[in-house]
Amino acid sequence: MPARNQAALDFLLTRRSRPAKAMTGPAPDKDQLLEILTAAARTPDHGKLEPWRFAVLSKPKLTELAALADTRSAALGYDAEKAAKGRRQFEDGQICVAVIEVQKPSDKIPAIEQTYSAGAACLALLNAGLAAGWGANWLTGWPSHDRTFVETGLGLHTNETLVGFVYFGTETSAPPERPRPNLDDIVTWL
Repeated sequence: MPARNQAALDFLLTRRSRPAKAMTGPAPDKDQLLEILTAAARTPDHGKLEPWRFAVLSKPKLTELAALADTRSAALGYDAEKAAKGRRQFEDGQICVAVIEVQKPSDKIPAIEQTYSAGAACLALLNAGLAAGWGANWLTGWPSHDRTFVETGLGLHTNETLVGFVYFGTETSAPPERPRPNLDDIVTWL
């Protein structure tokens, strides 16, 4: 039998994101965040391309992004509810890491595998934050898909896409468990 890491398995079997709107300070400091980022950077990466990068967004940057969300939602003609939802995640956040996919030319590694690795980096970041004891939440929303927003607010280049915003903080209450997939519906044994 292989060596079992029961603590890691128990964590994965019970992990639950913490809603960003239910988190407050304190948030991880730089050293604590570096540990979380180091764990996330161990993401599977075919060809060692590192098809992702992390941008740490401090409270002042989040405030700036909240204002940009207001500007962009007005330019896009969004209603008040959609505009507020786009702004709120930045207003309410304590600290955030933007996970950015960086497509790199490769004859061996298809673009879709680079996308998978970037998504895996986002999940690894989320899980590392939770494992370190912080509240953590992976959000996207309309700002993450608006090219003007990500290029203006985060300086993304044409070969880059925002995978998600991962927020960290102190949870104010444990979220209730939610229904999980029924394995009989999603697993095929061949």
